[in-house]
Formats: sequence, structure tokens, C-alpha cells
Amino acid sequence: MPPDRYNPIAEGFLRDTGFYYVSHIGVVQCQAALVNALIERWRPETHSFHFPVGECAVTLEDVALIYGLPTNGLPVTGPTLSSYEALEAECLDQFGVAPRQADCRGSFIKLTWFRALKDRLVLVDDIQIQRYVKCHIMLLFGTVMFGDKSGVGVHWKFLPLLRNFAGIIQFSWGSACLAHLYRALCRATRVDCKEIDGPLTLLLAWAWIRLPFLAPIPSNPRIFPIAKRLRKLEHFRGYLDALQEGQFVWEPYAIGRTDPEVIPPDIRQHSAIWSATVPLISFECVEWHASDRLRRQFGFTQGIPDQERDLGEAHGEVLTGPKNQDWSGTHSSWVMQWTNRYSLVLVDDTVPSQHQANIYLHWYRGAFGDHLQLSQMEPQDNQPGDPIHNQENQDPQSPQQPLPPQPPSPRPPPPPPHKHRHNKSLSSSLHTFLTRILRIT
Repeated sequence: MPPDRYNPIAEGFLRDTGFYYVSHIGVVQCQAALVNALIERWRPETHSFHFPVGECAVTLEDVALIYGLPTNGLPVTGPTLSSYEALEAECLDQFGVAPRQADCRGSFIKLTWFRALKDRLVLVDDIQIQRYVKCHIMLLFGTVMFGDKSGVGVHWKFLPLLRNFAGIIQFSWGSACLAHLYRALCRATRVDCKEIDGPLTLLLAWAWIRLPFLAPIPSNPRIFPIAKRLRKLEHFRGYLDALQEGQFVWEPYAIGRTDPEVIPPDIRQHSAIWSATVPLISFECVEWHASDRLRRQFGFTQGIPDQERDLGEAHGEVLTGPKNQDWSGTHSSWVMQWTNRYSLVLVDDTVPSQHQANIYLHWYRGAFGDHLQLSQMEPQDNQPGDPIHNQENQDPQSPQQPLPPQPPSPRPPPPPPHKHRHNKSLSSSLHTFLTRILRIT
């Protein structure tokens, strides 16, 4: 699904909010098999994917460089109010007009209302342009960043954070977006979850960057018709079961892989906090950025990590039914940890060695080895509890296709004893990548 367009008159205002780059990214659809394969590898207790080569996850670095969102700043939190009257008053204050109750679904405002208002606005002065940009941002919230399963509305809890137009960029929208992705993955692992929501474009782009051999329609000339090159869930399971060192790209943004001049200064300037081991916060949603388990993604040697962080009741909070609550107070201890993020960044305090890496892999495979080989699982397509129940390219009448050849790779590690040039460059390069690989037009 292509991104919502914006009037070029508003571009400067959009840049001032930090939402310029992500405005060029649409929503990827029809990749259920790969998403399901990743969900199977996600462990809610560690907030990481478990692959044969170790743990990995989408990080603050990824959300900053894939989406171009600001990651440093205030946590995205505050009060949530359930009454229509409060919603109406907020919209009247910011837009001079409010949606009818028919344009709302509980605390969600339909995206069609924001699109219609955005189209009606005449951009003759700063007030109208700011209203236009706020509508555009709310559409981003409801689609690319915080989209729910319905895909038709956006929660109005974000609106108070847009009141002060100059202060919009002061929030860590990237960490909030990442919190929603983690929350979606954690929920999707439950047996009673039949569908996943959240920023799946971010997840898929991450997978294709880190695991490039999983990109759609690989160039295999021996398969015809071409559409049959699209792979099924069991294919992805097999690929991930056989994953070896050298196939997972631990540092895709390192010099030599990514031109450092392509990354705009306003994105790169806060890179120091990308490796922080901190909570990810978005109102009721609190997740854990377990960077201490992902050290290789930041260029460090991975040792045996500390005990996984228990988020307690904060990990299960949901906004169902009336909830009039100030989440900045409810989650004050997590907010404080985020505030101290600069003191929680990773440091390489040991001498890198292959011995230490082997010790980690020995521990890792001993602790999680039973969950690293999933190819023998019974087929889960369209079964109760399947996170996404509409598997693409599933033809029950056709015979089982053999797995395509594995991509070339270096020798595996020893087995365990048991068991910008200018600011427009980033958006242009991202859009080119997402257009070509993610099939966004």
C-alpha cells in the first residue's frame, strides 16, 4: 500500500517534526509466510529472535535508519481518556473541527476522517499548514507506525503530544514505534492470537537487510512460472534452521556496506543511544530493548548475557474498555530508566576473542538448542493460533515443492558438545529500496 501523499508546501514543516523520511514509506502486505517464520523465532522473555547463530532483534539503530525516525528524546507517554467529549475537545482545539461519533470507534478516530480533513485544508498560512501536517502524522501513526489489526483508525491518545508543533520532534517516536513492534511480536507468539499488527514494514525491511537471501522472488532461473519462486512457511523454517555464520548480516550499516554520507546528520547525531539497554515506551506499552543480548549487531563481542528482564504487569497492559490513566506516572520507573539511557549504552570492556564467542555459542545452544530447529514442526498454516491466518501462495491441490537450494555460506562455527549527501538522500535511498524490494509504488 503506497504512502499517504503530502503537499510540497508542507515539506519544511514536515521536516521540522521529524516525520519527513518515514512519510516516503508505505505498508508492505502479503508476506505472511516470512512474518510467521519470524514469529516462531521470537521469544517474549528475551525480546529477541533465536536463530542458530545467536540472538538478534530489530533495534533502535534499525528503526532510525530504516524508517528515519527520531530515536532520542522524551518518551511517548501521557494520559489516556476514554470519553468522546475529551476527544471532541482535543480535536476542536487543534483542528477547529471535530469528528462525529460516527467517525470514531471508541477511542479511535477513523483514518478516513483525517484524510478528508487533510484534503479540505487550504494551505494559506502557518496554522493551516500545521493542521495539515498533524493530519498527515496521525495517518502515519494509523498505518506505518502504530497500525492496528483493523487498519481503519488511530487512537487519539497521540494528539495531545502534537499540541506544541515545535515540540513534536522532541519525542522519541522511533522507540515508541519499536515498542509497538515488540508488543505485536510478543502477542503473536500466544496460542490464542490469530493475526499480527504493528509496523510490519519495519520488520520485513529488517529481515531482508539482515537476511538478504530471504528477499522476495529470488533470482532462481530454474523455477517456472516465476511466481512459484515465492516461498512458503516451511521453506523459511528450513532456511532459518540451516542459518550459518556469514549469512546473517550483523552490521549492515557499517562503513563499506552503507555510504556514511547517505545518513543525514539529524539521524546520525543521536547514534550514541542506539545500543542502550533500556525500556521502550509508548503509553500503556512497555517493552525491553535487550541490546546486551545483541552486542554483535553493534560491533561488539557477545558474551553470556545477564538474566532476561522481567517487565511484570507492564508487559501485559492493554487499552481495552474505559481507561482514564496517566501512563507517565504508572510507568514512572520505566520512564526514569529511559531518561538515564546515556548511562546504559553498551561498552566493549573485554578483549574480543574467538574463545569468548565460542563460550557464548556453547551456552546459547545449551540453553535454547531445543528451540532452534523448527523444520520438524507440524504444518501450522490456517490452524487455530496461527498469528497470520491468510498464508499467501498456499495451494492445497499442488504437491509439496522441494526446498530451493540453500544460499552459499562459509563454514559453520564449531558445534556445541551437545544438544546525506543531503537530507533527501536517506529518503530517496530508502524509497528506492522499498519500491524495488518491498513492491511499494
